[in-house]
Amino acid sequence: QEKEKLVHDTRKRFEQEYFQDNSSKYDSRDVERLQKDDGWVESYLLWRHNVIEEALKMIDESFRWRKEIAINDVSESIIPRWCFEVGATYLHGYDKEGNKLFWLRVKLHVRDAKTNDDKKKCVAFWLERYAKREPGKLLTVVFDMAECGLSNVDMDFVRFVINCFKIYYPRYLSKIVIFEMPWIMNAAFKIVKGWLGPEAINMLKFVNRNEIQDYISAEYLLPHMGGTDPFKYSYPPLPDDDFKTPMCENGPITSEDELESKEESEVDTRDAVDSCTSEESALKPRKMNCTEDLFKHEDSEKTDSKLKNNRKASTVFKGPLLHISPAEELHFGSKESGERKCTIVLNNVTKNTVAFKVRTTAPDKYRVKPSNSSCEPGSTVDIVVSLHAASIASLQDRFLVMAAEMEHSSGTGTQELAQFWKELPRNKIMEHR
Repeated sequence: QEKEKLVHDTRKRFEQEYFQDNSSKYDSRDVERLQKDDGWVESYLLWRHNVIEEALKMIDESFRWRKEIAINDVSESIIPRWCFEVGATYLHGYDKEGNKLFWLRVKLHVRDAKTNDDKKKCVAFWLERYAKREPGKLLTVVFDMAECGLSNVDMDFVRFVINCFKIYYPRYLSKIVIFEMPWIMNAAFKIVKGWLGPEAINMLKFVNRNEIQDYISAEYLLPHMGGTDPFKYSYPPLPDDDFKTPMCENGPITSEDELESKEESEVDTRDAVDSCTSEESALKPRKMNCTEDLFKHEDSEKTDSKLKNNRKASTVFKGPLLHISPAEELHFGSKESGERKCTIVLNNVTKNTVAFKVRTTAPDKYRVKPSNSSCEPGSTVDIVVSLHAASIASLQDRFLVMAAEMEHSSGTGTQELAQFWKELPRNKIMEHR
């Protein structure tokens, strides 16, 4: 009740004290969202310790900036192509706490007042894109300062990045990891500490090759940082390492086309299986965490019973097409228990058939049964996720569910589903990570 009152009072005072006399200084879409999105209001309040006056100042400054930079209309096509091609700013990988990494390759930045606005807009593009895809999920900023010099460090640009998290995108910053900062930059980063303020000082982590793995595992570190990540930035397309390939019922695959051809070649032999497994289709949660569970694998009947009991305590993601349980995490058992499966429940809350398919950041590790199917109106179906061979679940693994309503004439066979996804407009797809 106290939280609801704070949100209500913040909205009311913003309208009375700021909006009425300054409506032209804000984007109407931001004002409308502020009135509807409780989480957005709460993010400003929490960042300012629930002091409404301070939160309102932040909202005012943030909204003015959003209008000035036209953030609601910023797209890949508006930003100069070179901003993406240089590869100085991008999202890729996760830290050990499961937070997305926002990379700033400092040696690729060149201090130039003429291009500063474009570089700032590029940073804003990435943050806005992430905020829409993963609302409320924390980011870890990595300043990779290896091989950089004074010509690469632009304090005005650094201050802009700090302000993005202090004002424009509150409650998104997990920490700032600064890799191999040259000693000559010590004085400059004393200024950065002042910009962050005393409360955020502990978010700064100065590390070298020996220390960075305290925060980021080798699988998401580039070789020059002592890591094993084979990722090499290139553009186009925009790097989207999260969910590259669909998952397969019978083991890892390399591409979606291969999945479709494989399913078509096996369609006759799987008719009997499909009649049973079509009732098992389901969906994936926002993220997957590996946690030791209490399951003990004895036989399939007992396992099914335990999985169903486990659902009762699960959280539920309530999407416009599907309700998904659990909402955020998959729990696999320990090595001692031998349990290597878990289940996810999908509930179609529409009056139409919903097609879905599942993607993952680690397609070599998991099997899903089934992975590309449909769900009838009002029905509840299950999906079984199992670890493949000797694979071990990782905190960094992620799953994506793509879902869309189908017309009755579309058909739900393998070929019909493949054609449906090829022709489906992007804005018709519900995604849950």
